[in-house]
Amino acid sequence: MAVVTDNSQRPDSGPNSVPELPTQYTPAEVEGTLYERWVERGYFEADAKSDKPAYTIVIPPPNVTGSLHLGHAFEHTLIDALTRRKRMQGYETLWQPGMDHAGIATQNVVERELAKEGKSRHDLGREAFVERVWQWKAESGGQIAGQMRRLGNGVAWSRDRFTMDEGLSRAVQTVFKKMFDDGLIYRAERIINWCPRCLTAISDIEVDYQDDDGELVSIKYGEGDDTVVVATTRAETMLGDTAVAVHPDDERYKHLVGKRIKLPLTGRTIPVVADTHVDPEFGTGAVKVTPAHDPNDFAIGQRHDLESLTVMDERGVITVHGPFEGLDRFEARSAIVAALRADGRIVAEKRPYVHSVGHCSRCKTTLEPRLSLQWWVKVETLAKAAGDAVRDGRVDIHPADLSQRYFDWVDNLNDWCISRQLWWGHRIPVWHGPDGETVCVGPDEQPPTGEGWVQDTDVLDTWFSSGLWPFSTLGWPEKTADLGKFYPNSAMVTGYDLMFFWVARMMMFGLYAMDGEIPFRTIAFHGMVRDEHGKKMSKSFGNTVNPLDWMDKYGSDALRFTLARGANPGTDVPIGEDWVQASRNFANKIWNATRFAMMNGATIEGELPPAEQLSATDRWILSRLNTVVAEADAYYDDYQFAKLADALYHFAWDEVFDWYVELSKTTFMAGGDAAKVSARVLGEVLDVTLRLLHPIVPFVTETLWTTLTGRESVVIADWPADSGFRDAAAEAEIESLQQVITEVRRFRSDQGLQPGQKVPARLDLSGTQLAAHEAAIRQLLRLQPEGDGFSATATLPVAGATVALDLSGTIDVAAERKRLAKDLAAAEKEKAQAEAKLGNEAFLAKAPDNVVEKIRTRLAKAEGDIVRLQNQIDNLPPA
Repeated sequence: MAVVTDNSQRPDSGPNSVPELPTQYTPAEVEGTLYERWVERGYFEADAKSDKPAYTIVIPPPNVTGSLHLGHAFEHTLIDALTRRKRMQGYETLWQPGMDHAGIATQNVVERELAKEGKSRHDLGREAFVERVWQWKAESGGQIAGQMRRLGNGVAWSRDRFTMDEGLSRAVQTVFKKMFDDGLIYRAERIINWCPRCLTAISDIEVDYQDDDGELVSIKYGEGDDTVVVATTRAETMLGDTAVAVHPDDERYKHLVGKRIKLPLTGRTIPVVADTHVDPEFGTGAVKVTPAHDPNDFAIGQRHDLESLTVMDERGVITVHGPFEGLDRFEARSAIVAALRADGRIVAEKRPYVHSVGHCSRCKTTLEPRLSLQWWVKVETLAKAAGDAVRDGRVDIHPADLSQRYFDWVDNLNDWCISRQLWWGHRIPVWHGPDGETVCVGPDEQPPTGEGWVQDTDVLDTWFSSGLWPFSTLGWPEKTADLGKFYPNSAMVTGYDLMFFWVARMMMFGLYAMDGEIPFRTIAFHGMVRDEHGKKMSKSFGNTVNPLDWMDKYGSDALRFTLARGANPGTDVPIGEDWVQASRNFANKIWNATRFAMMNGATIEGELPPAEQLSATDRWILSRLNTVVAEADAYYDDYQFAKLADALYHFAWDEVFDWYVELSKTTFMAGGDAAKVSARVLGEVLDVTLRLLHPIVPFVTETLWTTLTGRESVVIADWPADSGFRDAAAEAEIESLQQVITEVRRFRSDQGLQPGQKVPARLDLSGTQLAAHEAAIRQLLRLQPEGDGFSATATLPVAGATVALDLSGTIDVAAERKRLAKDLAAAEKEKAQAEAKLGNEAFLAKAPDNVVEKIRTRLAKAEGDIVRLQNQIDNLPPA
């Protein structure tokens, strides 16, 4: 017969005597030892000289400052499952590890340490401060690497990279130089998001917007007939106003266009300009223009050649000479409004005025739009290439419905500000000369020397270096064997929240630096981990979870399986401790069932007998096993981890452990050749099932599989293959058997019988395929043969068979009838109450929809209970 695996996939031999498994699975006793053994044996390493097909995934590099959170655990579980399966399928598999230098976050950490010593980075100077950061990294950074080991990550540790190591720094400098020479990097004054706390520019996608309680103040500009009212939430910026703008078709202001009007509090006059950007229907139809402190105003200023006046310093302190100089921006806001009020310039004030305000994603400080001289990447051609690679099918996005979000982004991408005013990071490789000269220096070039030459003080945005990650980690710009073998990457697995931060930039950089070659063939987006109620996890909400706590309590496999089971592509993942506990129970079930099987001789030794020598039960489970192998492959290929985990869970728990193992007990008890055949089939089923489960739950499956097979490790075992064997007749036969057992069990439960209580029964299996299963039916249902005086008090027709039961003497019929009658009366009362409410038009008119729906649900349940209870009463034997 055809079987699930061929001889090359099944171990050649097994142990003659199987070591006994402990009675209980204790994850803490095995996980650490197993993981170190895997690493020591080099299972996770990858060889560029191998003739196997390559499979590559680079880790989304965690910050060097970070520790493992549930988001990491979720993402790493998915990547580990993919790479473990590919390794078992015979691919030369590389899961590339590494960490990000996290410019702002790391600098903040070290600056806080210095503050405890009463120092600032300026006390040390740039060179000494950077050295201090490297020292911190060596001593305290990267604790997440140890935590990744706890989770079981199968990464190639010998290849561990850091975005500021020597090789990756060379890659950064090479790309910068190439882009500079190609005219794709330039320096210009633009409006940027400025953090007055971190003292650096922040990219648009690193801005967290939230609704703040502010104020909306309407101010009268000008005098007499030449007045106009403007409204603002940032009154302090009026000190930098250089115009008022109106729509060119707005009749109300046509007489003012081209005139100059008085700007309150400043002694200056400013022009009124006509610009189509202004919406005449919004507010008064006139807007104040502050080119140095608002991106829209900056664009208006460019069109009308307006002066840009910067009125705040880098810390958000007013620098304009006068009574507000030296005030913080928020202090100045109140002071300016008060001065305008005293001058009779305030037309209206609204407080609170809730509006969306940008905050620094790192420190949560309110950001300040600020005109600043920065370095930029010209993205038009790069973004087009990134969009085209998906449109023409070279790169697939999973799930496909996220493709439109990707296109919406890359098709409308603005030039990228890549400079940051930090000391920790890749310093921009540009030197400025005494006479305004600018020289960009490549990695093998010497910077200019001589008096007056200085290197640019800014560093690159962290995302610049991480955008090179798919190829820089493989040795680029050198033409390495690793690059030839493992690039393009096979897949990129990351959260949809990084679509813009990271994925789009990797696409742009990869296509540019690698001469049009894509960085990866597939982008698989996953969702965010949320609490069990679907709420975002946040320290402020008090619902964050340390995954290490759950791993300590339930084991790493339990956490991994829980996360995988919730991983529907591109959608968020709710998780609660009860679910992790349920996954721990699943691991225990796997352990106990395998232990029972091995105690009863389950083995992988020898060939499986041909199909005609197998029982229907054996043919059924082998048929189902092949189907599940095929399903698992399909789900993996479509990144459907939730469906994969669910299919494996129900097959293992329901079909293998609850049905096949239980049905096999009768055969084992009988002994003989049939028991030996079942032991071989059970060994086959467990061998394949453990291999199917291994990528998701590696630790418990490693322990059980190596004990069962006597082989070295399931990590390097062959992935099961679907042989095509199916037996529809056997599946139908066992389905009928399951129906009989399930229905009789339900009836026994309804009659209040204890699970182990024996009941006399007559079985009529004629005309069915179930005659061979009579012993199993009686064993599983605790049915005794009919004896003298047998009198059927209940007859259950099911699946073509008839089961007659004699319940006389097994229950207190009078007491049971009284209990059921009481429950029936309660159900009828519940039904009457629900019907009364649903029949009350006044109630239905006032009650919320969810309340009405709950009452309908109660009615449906009550009706079902009435039918069930009446049937139970009718089936009771006479008193």
